Amino acid sequence: MDLDVFVAAHQAEWHRLEVLSSRRRLTGEESDELIALYQRATSHLAQVQAAAPHPGVEGRLTTLVVRGRNAVAGARASSWRDAAHYFTAGFPAILYRTRRWWLTVGAVSFLLSAVVAWWTGTHPEMIKSLLSPEQYEQLTKPGGEFEAYYTEHPSANFAAQVWTNNAWVAAQCLISAVLLGIPVLYILLVNVLNLGSGIGIMASADHLQLFLGLLIPHGLLEITAIFVAGGLSLRLGWTVIDPGPRTRTVALAEEGRAVIGSVIGLTAVLMVTGFIEGFVTGSALPSWLRIGIGLTVEALFLLYALVLGKHAATAGETGDVEAADRTEHQPMVG
Repeated sequence: MDLDVFVAAHQAEWHRLEVLSSRRRLTGEESDELIALYQRATSHLAQVQAAAPHPGVEGRLTTLVVRGRNAVAGARASSWRDAAHYFTAGFPAILYRTRRWWLTVGAVSFLLSAVVAWWTGTHPEMIKSLLSPEQYEQLTKPGGEFEAYYTEHPSANFAAQVWTNNAWVAAQCLISAVLLGIPVLYILLVNVLNLGSGIGIMASADHLQLFLGLLIPHGLLEITAIFVAGGLSLRLGWTVIDPGPRTRTVALAEEGRAVIGSVIGLTAVLMVTGFIEGFVTGSALPSWLRIGIGLTVEALFLLYALVLGKHAATAGETGDVEAADRTEHQPMVG
């Protein structure tokens, strides 16, 4: 296909589609013309994708197709029903469909963290390489830096700060999918080293109970959300390598939309962890109750992901956007 000739031949009808799709009212003849032009633009998009891929032309045609479809079918406004459907079906379906990825990420991360914790806690020279004696004392003593971290700021401000920070870490994991998910391995490794060394240092000072009492209330769900973000990123990166029975374009579009959509769900999860970290972790509640809250919210999340998610996935939910909101993918010739 000579792309320049193709564009020149169809430029006028694309412009006409743009004009008609921007009008609020059409005559009967104009409505028929709009439908015909929309169908032709959809066919043109498929032809360009198959025979002469060009980002600029594809982008313009994709925009025209979306505008044309909205003009033909009517743009659909989001509603509270959409939000309810997302949190009761779409997001849990994403979690369930990708469970092997984020559960594997979690298992490997916990195993490596345990190794790092053991090595740090049983090798004093390792701790000395990380902290000076003064830093070690300030960090581990009762009421020291670790414990004060959760109580030195007003609860509401601290919760907002934690939520923002964790949401950014999760976003970094998801963004790294564009690079086959490789950067997420570094983010997860840093997480492993921080968690493992923290456990080892506090255990060496015989303050492991204090450490876990301040970590578990919010930390289990928080780190699970990071595992989910990491697993989704790696899965999307793998889709580039192995799209399965779908074409690579379709596979990336479908999985990419699901990953982008998961940002909303993970933001909500991290909002919960930020609230717990701000109002529960550093509170005067007894350790057993704070730990119990952390274990309970983690169990509820796993039930949400694996039980409700399985039910949603079995019903055919994929976590993708509604069919009416997708850009059409026409059959592509080899």
